[in-house]
Amino acid sequence: MTTKKRSASTKSASSQSASTKPAGAKRPRRPRAALRGAPLVAHAREIEQRLQLLYPNAHCELDYRSPFELLVATILSAQCTDKRVNMVTPELFRRWPDAQALAAADAATVEDVIRSTGFFRSKAKSLLGMARDVAGRHGGEVPAAMDDLIALPGVGRKTANVLLGNAMGRNDGIVVDTHVARLATRLGLTTETDAERIEQALMPLFARDGWTMLPHLLIWHGRRVCDARKPRCPDCSLADICPSAIA
Repeated sequence: MTTKKRSASTKSASSQSASTKPAGAKRPRRPRAALRGAPLVAHAREIEQRLQLLYPNAHCELDYRSPFELLVATILSAQCTDKRVNMVTPELFRRWPDAQALAAADAATVEDVIRSTGFFRSKAKSLLGMARDVAGRHGGEVPAAMDDLIALPGVGRKTANVLLGNAMGRNDGIVVDTHVARLATRLGLTTETDAERIEQALMPLFARDGWTMLPHLLIWHGRRVCDARKPRCPDCSLADICPSAIA
């Protein structure tokens, strides 16, 4: 098999290009790690252990006192910060403390209370529909089964996982929000982009009893270090094992 030699001019051009590269320029992102099987599991567990040491107090940052309150807060958190939701929910829960009360609420009044969370009309519709179903079909108690939860208006698998893991102590799945999705791909844990496929890819990599905590670890790291636009790779404790790190 023969190979073509690069011409002297090509070599010269390459050398010149390298020599004129601006000082201090960042090295481009490396390709994602092509790990499979046991090496990928080991990689995932190393990430988890480092994040546990880094964020020993990681937790759900939505304020709640019951499964109903967490369900309401999680519905409101779509396209909204947890901080903003926590500013709105005290008044919401003061007026409508349970599913029966919220089910009987006036839609326009609910919209006014939650207006600052964005998409307030669709969120109010989801909240009222959810409350009516919980009050009418489940005796006022938020159901503890995935199928029952995702049948409620405004509740998808992510919201159901938040509720089951944090309010009911059940590790039935892994919450995949924008932070988890971003870090899962950057850290080389999956190449999937769909939330449910990302969840299915992550579940075999981590012990089941850690499924609820894992998203909190990734979310805390995503908010504090691995920013969507300007990741702080030089300050990241995962940089040496991250296939996307910028030197």
